Amino acid sequence: MTKHFYYTLAFLFFSTIVCGQTSVLSVEKIMKDPKWMGTFPSNVHWDEHSEYMYFNYNPEGNPADSLYRIAVGKKAIEKVNWKAQKEQLPANGTYNATKTLKVFTQKNILKIYNLRQRTVADIIELPGTISTPIFLEDENKIAFQYENNAYIFNRSSGKLTKITRIVQGDAPKQKSEDISEKDKWLEDENLKLLKVVNQRVENKKSSDSYRDMIKDKEPFTFYTGKKSISNIQVSPNGSYVSFNLITRTGGDRTIVPDYIDASGYTVDLNTRSKVGDDKTQVELAIYHIEKDTVYFVKADQLPGIKDLPDYVKDYPDKEWEPTERDVFFSRLYFSNDGSKAVVNIRSKDNKDRWIARVDMETGALNTLDRQRDEAWISGPGIGWSMGGGTLGWLPDNRHIYYQSEATGYSHLYIHDVISGTQKALTKGSYEVFDPFVSKDGSHWYLTTSEVDPGERHFYKMPLFGGKMEKLTSLTGNNEVALSPDEKHLAILYSYSNKPWELYYKRNKATEHAVALTSGQSEEFKQYDWRDPQYIRFTATDGAQVPARLYTPSPEAKNGAAVIFVHGAGYLQNVHKWWSSYFREYMFHNLLTDLGYTVLDIDYRASAGYGRDWRTGIYRHMGGKDLSDQVDGAKYLIGTQGIDADKIGIYGGSYGGFITLMAMFNESDTFAAGAALRSVTDWAHYNHGYTSNILNEPKYDPEAYRKSSPIYFAEGLKGHLLIAHGMVDVNVHFQDVVRLSQRLIELGKDNWEMAVYPAEDHGFVEPSSWTDEYKRILKLFNSVLLKD
Repeated sequence: MTKHFYYTLAFLFFSTIVCGQTSVLSVEKIMKDPKWMGTFPSNVHWDEHSEYMYFNYNPEGNPADSLYRIAVGKKAIEKVNWKAQKEQLPANGTYNATKTLKVFTQKNILKIYNLRQRTVADIIELPGTISTPIFLEDENKIAFQYENNAYIFNRSSGKLTKITRIVQGDAPKQKSEDISEKDKWLEDENLKLLKVVNQRVENKKSSDSYRDMIKDKEPFTFYTGKKSISNIQVSPNGSYVSFNLITRTGGDRTIVPDYIDASGYTVDLNTRSKVGDDKTQVELAIYHIEKDTVYFVKADQLPGIKDLPDYVKDYPDKEWEPTERDVFFSRLYFSNDGSKAVVNIRSKDNKDRWIARVDMETGALNTLDRQRDEAWISGPGIGWSMGGGTLGWLPDNRHIYYQSEATGYSHLYIHDVISGTQKALTKGSYEVFDPFVSKDGSHWYLTTSEVDPGERHFYKMPLFGGKMEKLTSLTGNNEVALSPDEKHLAILYSYSNKPWELYYKRNKATEHAVALTSGQSEEFKQYDWRDPQYIRFTATDGAQVPARLYTPSPEAKNGAAVIFVHGAGYLQNVHKWWSSYFREYMFHNLLTDLGYTVLDIDYRASAGYGRDWRTGIYRHMGGKDLSDQVDGAKYLIGTQGIDADKIGIYGGSYGGFITLMAMFNESDTFAAGAALRSVTDWAHYNHGYTSNILNEPKYDPEAYRKSSPIYFAEGLKGHLLIAHGMVDVNVHFQDVVRLSQRLIELGKDNWEMAVYPAEDHGFVEPSSWTDEYKRILKLFNSVLLKD
């Protein structure tokens, strides 16, 4: 670069003194190892008898968290010793119908736990890994997966039966009976001339025919070829086995060089392919045990399977022929008695989601629900390409449940598979998360954002719908672990300026939650962390945009502002709980101390606000998600007295992408920007994320041209900092290398780049975090506060 930023001696001397304003915070302090903040509980779960709440914790400041527990009705925290940890039952087991027995695996041993007697018994030990054990409808029988086959163990007789013969690889090749015309003539002539040889041939044919007639039939063997197998499961009635076959033939893998490998050599990391290169296929097969045969579930009769997307109208010169689209099948979901089954099916272009009943005798599908979205299917509980999301059976073996965005928000539905009738159990301008049926099958437990998009609360609701009873009351986020007896709630709770702590209450709406942990360090508690103002501002198109506003004291205010752009795109950061962006939150407190006004926006595409908000960026990333930042700047100018020439913007990953688009396409709005680990060309990102939003480059190239910053680099006017980890296997370092070459060719000299040789996409070293954020602060101080 031919021109560099110039900074005053004051900025270089002490970063937390700006124009006379000071802060007890510093970049070095907030970016050091997070242990300085204290210890906070995680991975909360219960013992089998609802007597103890277990969680990971680290009050002793050890290198890693340890397991702790608190007894119900007590407040004393005790560390779980190694012997007690060893005796803990794994969470991966399954229960019988009455929840009195639990079957699970440990170290290649199938075990069963008797909850009434509190005893563990070994069932069977095998040389390899036993997985996914379940009780069948006849609870004397336990089915499990071992070495890619299904087995049934009979507890009464002690007999172990292998019920499938699935072999990875190709079937043995049969000897070809075809011979050339010349060789056939030679053989016929030889047999005519030599009677003894002819007689022996005839005798062998007779003998082979007899043996074929009297020998036992060989059991059916299914060969997978080059496909991998997953989700092997036996129906509860023991009549069928279902499994998925996955074909992975991804395109060319991209290389990320590691320049500081311990070997002293540059080592190439073989990473993902690029969008449009994914050729993964997922099939669903059924093994009929009595008929001893395998058949596949076909999608060719699904309604709309050949529908073309709406965007084809933008390419009138291209010929589009409707063809059967590729789909992904989820695992099969059997009813509790095994008599029925449903499957979740996703089109590979992710514009359709079908839930269908499967005829177990034929594999034929009967569609129960189709959700079509011309953008892409997603939302809480909707699942992903190879997952079912929220899907299962009610205890009556007649109704299934699932979530759908049919109304614009993800809600809980039930569906009568006999009559075909559907019923929405929840409705309104809010979303539902993680619903599950109570132990006695009489009602639901679920988390929703009904109170506010920025809050999460736990509810109880009748099984077939009705009034929801709110069981939590603390403002913020309440992540509930319900005890097995459903009498107690262990709550991981946090608020905007208060990190996660463990609370307890009985399962009654009128009860108050009691704090059990207090993990903040004395050093962390010395600072009065701000509770950001929870606001909405009006966008140009009339939308109400959620944001968090940090305002300095009148005497500190410097007329400058910084807008933060969260990453991931589909993520929520404007809420009333402790942010996963805790470093950025602390940085915003530092900026505010120094006189900056900070705005943190849940722009279009953010999670938490329903389908229309989520898909607001379809086919144009850097469209409404960028205009929301510009409208946020206008809000700051119009209501907070911010100088229009003193606005900066920064963010990482998707936030880095938006920062680049802002600096290139809205250069009159933003004077400075820091783009961290940013995508610069969406055609170079991965398939799963990008193809949903922009389709595929070969089909919809205009969407990529509109959405990729590298095409707009000539618009740069303000001062730009680019920062990127060199071993980033998510957003590759290649992205910013290509962009830097473009900036050089354009003759731009008001930018700089910081590279981090030891960092992947998510930085881990405090030294890297510190260096990066010192540079960001230096950028804003030098550009936004200059006279």
